[in-house]
Amino acid sequence: MTFLQCYDILKFASGTAYKTYKDEGYILSKTWTVKEILDWTRDYFKGAGVERSRLEAEQLLAYTLEIDRIQLYMDPDRPLDEKELDNFRPLVKERKSGQPLQYITGQVSFMGLSLKVDERVLIPRPETEEMTEEILGEFRDNEGVKVLDLGTGSGAIAIALARFLVEPTISAVDKSPEALELAKENAQLNNLEKEIDFKQSDWFSEVTGNYDVIVSNPPYVPSSKLKELKPKIKYHEPQEALDGGDEGLQEIKNILNQVEDFLSPDGTVFLEIGHDQGEDVKDYAAAQNLQDVRLIEDSRGKDRILCGSKEA
Repeated sequence: MTFLQCYDILKFASGTAYKTYKDEGYILSKTWTVKEILDWTRDYFKGAGVERSRLEAEQLLAYTLEIDRIQLYMDPDRPLDEKELDNFRPLVKERKSGQPLQYITGQVSFMGLSLKVDERVLIPRPETEEMTEEILGEFRDNEGVKVLDLGTGSGAIAIALARFLVEPTISAVDKSPEALELAKENAQLNNLEKEIDFKQSDWFSEVTGNYDVIVSNPPYVPSSKLKELKPKIKYHEPQEALDGGDEGLQEIKNILNQVEDFLSPDGTVFLEIGHDQGEDVKDYAAAQNLQDVRLIEDSRGKDRILCGSKEA
């Protein structure tokens, strides 16, 4: 790498002002293009241990420029002006420090819907999308399905079901008033605020009635394993939404202990679980008089969803 190349990289990383460098009549005045910034950020993230370094570089730059990712490749030689560089630079540093990309941009896509996210709630995971798709696969054509979303967090599950089911009745609860505030914002963002009844409740404590579908992504990480989580999760996402007690099953069991009382005849419960908890959770659910208890694998072939129904 030449001196001039090193200078350019240090200039971008540090944010210092350009200096004129004269060498045999050459004046350094580096202009960063979209392609160059993406390549540099990818390598910078890779060196910092950021997974999917290229994808995250693209997402962060597209967010900064307020364009879709595909547009980055429609004009890769487009130069970035100083304001754009100044806006991009601190975001790169935040991500390198461990801050999750979704919290930096304040947004995430879930089932094709745009949601706000911040440190009040967990970042919705692909596994949660898969659970939501399972519910839609079973109930998409049923009109007027009554749904209870326990521990709604960002509201992702409730909002997706409100959008894609046929005239459902959706109730969404969470014990965190801060999480409920964000969930309501997300419902408004997707023009579904009138379709969902949000209520503060510690699981079933304030819930009444019976439901055709009860769904939850409860905390299921064993307390002893919280320290083993990736830094972006361990230090930024709400621990109370992750900590499932000694074996990771505390909140799952709390739900299963009561769920039969709130299911309609033939109603079904869907719970997201840890990939190594399947058989234990299945046995416990069967002991609570649930019928047709089964496990559904995620896209990686791991047990991830528990289903059980109330006998009619």
